[in-house]
Amino acid sequence: MDEGRAIYRGDTAERLASLRAELKRRGVDGFLVPRTDEYQGEYVPESAQRLTWLTGFTGSAGLAIVLPETAAMFTDGRYTLQAATEVDGTLFQRRHITEQPPSAWIAAELKPGQTLAYDARLHTLGELERYRAAAEKAGGKLAAFDGNAVDAVWTDRPAPPLAPVVAQPMEFAGESAESKRRRIAAAVVEAGADAAVLTSVDSIAWLLNIRGGDVPHTPLPLSFAVLHRDASVDLFIDARKLTPGLDAYLGAAVRIADQAGFGPFLEKLAADGKRVLADPASAAAWVFDRLGKAVLRGTDPCQLPKACKNAVELQGTRDAHRRDGAALTRFLAWLARESAGGKLREIEVSDRLEAFRREGANFRDLSFPTISGAGANGAIVHYRASPATERVLERGSLYLVDSGAQYLDGTTDVTRTVAIGTPTAEMKDRFTRVLKGHIALALCHFPKGTSGSQLDALARASLWQAGLDYDHGTGHGVGAYLGVHEGPQRISKMPSAQALLPGMIVSNEPGYYKTDAYGIRIENLVVVEKLDGVGEAGREFYGFETITLAPIDRNAIDASLLSPDEIAWLDAYHARVRASLTPLVDAETKAWLATATMPSKAEIRC
Repeated sequence: MDEGRAIYRGDTAERLASLRAELKRRGVDGFLVPRTDEYQGEYVPESAQRLTWLTGFTGSAGLAIVLPETAAMFTDGRYTLQAATEVDGTLFQRRHITEQPPSAWIAAELKPGQTLAYDARLHTLGELERYRAAAEKAGGKLAAFDGNAVDAVWTDRPAPPLAPVVAQPMEFAGESAESKRRRIAAAVVEAGADAAVLTSVDSIAWLLNIRGGDVPHTPLPLSFAVLHRDASVDLFIDARKLTPGLDAYLGAAVRIADQAGFGPFLEKLAADGKRVLADPASAAAWVFDRLGKAVLRGTDPCQLPKACKNAVELQGTRDAHRRDGAALTRFLAWLARESAGGKLREIEVSDRLEAFRREGANFRDLSFPTISGAGANGAIVHYRASPATERVLERGSLYLVDSGAQYLDGTTDVTRTVAIGTPTAEMKDRFTRVLKGHIALALCHFPKGTSGSQLDALARASLWQAGLDYDHGTGHGVGAYLGVHEGPQRISKMPSAQALLPGMIVSNEPGYYKTDAYGIRIENLVVVEKLDGVGEAGREFYGFETITLAPIDRNAIDASLLSPDEIAWLDAYHARVRASLTPLVDAETKAWLATATMPSKAEIRC
C-alpha cells in the first residue's frame, strides 16, 4: 500500500473549509487533528489517516490544530523539510513541535470564550492536560467532541481494514501464549490490580502470539484486550478477521467479543468495583473516562517483557539479519556496477532492493517504506521518493538508503550511505565523524542500570567537536516480527529512566544532514548483552552485539580521522560480514564483497 498517497488526492483548502463549517454547525470553534488513531500506534490504516486527508502530510508523527481564522501543523525535526513540501503554508502555519509546541500556539491563538474540541479516542491524558491548561490560559476551554469532526466531512473515507489474523508459531515466538498470560497476570496482581487494559496492539500481538496485517508494514491485528488476574483475556476484535482454527489456538481462556463492546465492558469493570491497570502514556483518554475511579495508573505490563527478547526470538532475529544482509549486499554490489553511468533514479533503485529482499526465506513485507534519498533528498530524514521528487544518483554525490524487512523470524532496519563516484573532502569528513559515533556506541561498555539517554552523547561527540549535530534520536527499540519502532528502550537526548537490559534490540544510527546538499546515516541493529569478565566484583556490565551485516562504504571514509581502535572495529566488523555473507551470495557479489570488506591496513599499504 502506498500509505497516505491515495487519500491525499483532493483540494486541501476545500477540506479545511468543510471542517470549519462542520465545527461551526456543531457549536465549537476549533479541533485537534492528530496523526494517531485510537490505538496510539505509529502506523495507522487509511481509514484513520485524518491528518493526511486534511493537510497532505504523510509523515508518521504530527498534529494539526484548526481554528476559525487560522490553523497550524506541528511536526518534529525528522519531518521539517517534508512538511515544507507537503503542507500548504498559506493554509497551515508550519511549526516545530518541540521548539514551538502546540500548547504555546493554543495559548497565543485561541480567543477568550472559544472552545477547542478533541476526539478523546485519539489523545493521551498527558496531551490533553497540556492543551487544557493552554486553552484556559487563553481564556477559552478544551472540550470533548461527540465523535470526530473530520470523519463527519470525510465523505469517501476508506472502510476499516479486515486483514486475516494468524498464529505466530512457537518456533518463532519461543514462549507459549499461556505462559505469557500467566507471567503478565502475576505482574498485574503484584501491581494491586484485578485486570489490565491493553490498548497497544503490539502488546496484544505479543501476549497472544498472533499477527495480522491491519496497518502498513507492521503485522498488527487492530484490537483491544483486557487481561484478568486469573490470566484469562477478553479480546475485542472484529471476528471476521480470525482465520479458521485461531479460536482453538487461543483457547477457552481467551474470549472473543466485538470492539463495540469494549467501552461498556470497561464501564462494567468499574461498576463491579474492579481495580484496572491502564497506561496513561499509551492508552487514550476515553479509556480513563470509562474507568473513572476504578483506574490504577501504571505501565503497560507487556511492554518491558516484550522488549527483552527470549533466546528463540534473538536467534531468529540473527538469522533474519543474515538473510537480509545478503540481500542488501547483493543490492550494494549491483549499485556499485550500475551507478557508474549516473542515470539511476531513486525509485528504481529502492525497487531493486525490495526485489532482492523478496527472494529471501520467511519474507513477509518491508518493515517501513524505504527511504531512498539521492543528493539533497538524503538530507530529508524521513524522505519518501515520488515521481515528482525523485532525483538521479549523480556522480560526486551521496546516496542514503534506509530500509528493512519483516520476516517471520525477525524485523530488520539498516541504513547505508554510499558515495556515488568520488565524494568531496567535506563529505568524507562528515561521513567519518558519523562512523566514529557509530563505533563509539558499538564498543561501549556500561553498568547495569544505564539508560539510553546516558549513552547518546557518545554517538554525537565527534560531530559536536566540529560544531555539528543531528535532529533525531540515536537509537530506537525494534520488535521480533513486530514494530520496527518499539519501546520502552531508546537512545536519545530525550531523558529516559528505562535502563537498557539484556535481550533488548535497539538501533545505532547517528547521522548528519546538510540541507539542500546531502544526508549521511549509518545504522545497525544491536542487542544488549551481559558481559563476562568486565567490571569489578559485584558490578554487572553490559555491551552491544551488532547483528546487522552489510558493508560500510570505505570510499567515503577519511582514514586519518580514525583511531587504531576504530580501524580495528571496522576491520573486525567487515571480516564478520564477509565470513557470514559470502556463502549466501552469487559469484559476482562475492568478488565485490571481498573488495568492499578489505582490511584497512591492506588499503593503506596500497
